[in-house]
Parts: sequence; C-alpha cells; structure tokens
Amino acid sequence: MTHKQNGISVLFASPDALTREMLTKALSRHAHFHVAASATTGQEVLEAVQSAEVDVALIAATLADGPLSGFRVLRQISECAPQVRSVILFFSSERDLVVDAFRAGAKGVFCLSQSSFKELCRCVEKIHEGQIWGNCAEISEVIETFSQLTSTRVVNTDGMRLLTKREEEVVHLVAEGLQNREIAKALKLSEHTIKNYLFHIFEKLGVSSRVELVLYAVSSAKSVQTAEVQSDKQERKPAGSMEIGDNFLTDANQGSGAKSSRSRRKKPTG
Repeated sequence: MTHKQNGISVLFASPDALTREMLTKALSRHAHFHVAASATTGQEVLEAVQSAEVDVALIAATLADGPLSGFRVLRQISECAPQVRSVILFFSSERDLVVDAFRAGAKGVFCLSQSSFKELCRCVEKIHEGQIWGNCAEISEVIETFSQLTSTRVVNTDGMRLLTKREEEVVHLVAEGLQNREIAKALKLSEHTIKNYLFHIFEKLGVSSRVELVLYAVSSAKSVQTAEVQSDKQERKPAGSMEIGDNFLTDANQGSGAKSSRSRRKKPTG
C-alpha cells in the first residue's frame, strides 16, 4: 500500500475524461486534499481503494462499466475497504435513486449539475469528519421511504439483528419525525426512558444524530428487499455525456487553473 500524503486522500471515479481531468486537478490544488487515484471502471476503483490509502471516494453513479455500475462498486467497497467513505455523484437530479445510494453504502449524494466546486469540497470534508451529505430534498426522500415501512429490522452484514424490538420501534418513530416526548406517549413510556433508548441505539450503531440513525437503518433494514441495481436500467443521460453547472465549472477551473469554456464539453445527445 502506498504511503499516505498529508490532507484528505480522495479517489475520483468518472467515465468522462474531461470531468475527471478537471476535477482531479482542482482537488489536487486544494490545500486540504490529496488525490490518491482516479478511475473509470469499477475494477479500477476497487484496485485503488485496496492499493492506496483512500479516505473519501467520489464515484459517479454510472461508470464505464455501464448504467448505475457505481452502485455495485459501493457494495464491494463496503466489503473490501469498509474504512473508505463513499459519495455517489449524480450529473442530474436523481431523487428516485437517492435511497438506493444510501442502501448501497454511500455516506453522501452529490449532484454536480446543481452545485458548486466549493460545495463539493465541503462535502468531502464533512464526509471525512464522519457526517453524511445530502440536500434537504434528498434526505427527506430517504426519511419518507423509511417511515413508510411497516416493520424495520436493523441488521449487520451477517444478517444479525442489532437492535431489540423496542429499539426498532423507537427508530421507526424517529424516522416519522416524532420528538422524544411524542415517542414516549406513543409507546406509553417516560421521556427519560426514550432518551436512554436513543443513547444505547446511537452507541450500538455508531451514529451521532437522528438523520444518521435513519440513514443507517435504511441501509441495513432487513424488511426492505433491495434488489441489485440492474446493469440494463437506463439513466436519464448516456454514460459518457455529462452536464455540469456553470458555477461548478467556474469554481473548479479557478481551482485547477484550467480555461473556463463550456464549448470544450460534449453536450448530451438525444
């Protein structure tokens, strides 16, 4: 394994050569980051996280392997390099895939067409600090999906139940947006008891906030039969065609020293 340099070690994976070149240069110029590797395929990502000390992996939802291949890589990273914290990159609004991203093991989701390079940098820093990343609409989508479940079993990678039935009931009510007093009333318990339940749940799962708790539960809920993302499922944009926002280009180009010109990028066809 290669020696880790100072700063947050980042891997950037995208099938688009221009996007990959521009952002790896911009990230490299950032004082707090070190680009450990770049990749275009799932295999290259897996080789990189095992041969280099990667802290945060920025992975396009679609890699050169095909539509939504980034999701499969996330699951594999969770097995072979669980210390790596991953972010799924979308190039257009993909709210319907946000829940799938967190279930696959992502710690954050980021839309390049609707954000700036400064926001991407902040995303990397927060993910590295152990937080999760997503805008209000994306997090709401996850919480709404979870709150609609009639039963929730939080399990580890071996399928072993991590929480008691009562703790799972508390988690479910947290996902519905209830506060401690409301949860206590619903379960006919004292508010102090609910606080104790949450303390032990947080400790068991290694989370520090209610949002992280819900995301953790979504990613491991046994009651949700999450099918593997099919390689033939079509995205809204072809794998090699990516549209990045003007603000993002401006910020990244200033960081990398590249010329700011939208004419250099290929526009989506069809």
